[in-house]
Amino acid sequence: MENAIRLDTWLWHVRLAKTRPLCAKLVEAGGFRLNRQPTDKAHARVRVGDVLTFAWGDEVRVWKVLALGERRGPPPEARGLYEDLKASGEVR
Repeated sequence: MENAIRLDTWLWHVRLAKTRPLCAKLVEAGGFRLNRQPTDKAHARVRVGDVLTFAWGDEVRVWKVLALGERRGPPPEARGLYEDLKASGEVR
């Protein structure tokens, strides 16, 4: 398995949007940070342990990458690819 995958592909694996091109458009629109660095590149590489911060609706989400995923699986499988740091209280 690879050590890194494209950001838009990983977002598609975690089911943030219905299609990978739509995930790419979300990233390119701005508002995403990868390890505290702003990125608008859908091809940015995501690795296990990276922290992704982005606005979704009225809230800011902070996710730690736990796994890259081999495919776009069902929602329970997708939730296993990240940890919500805001929900766990690690981030304020």
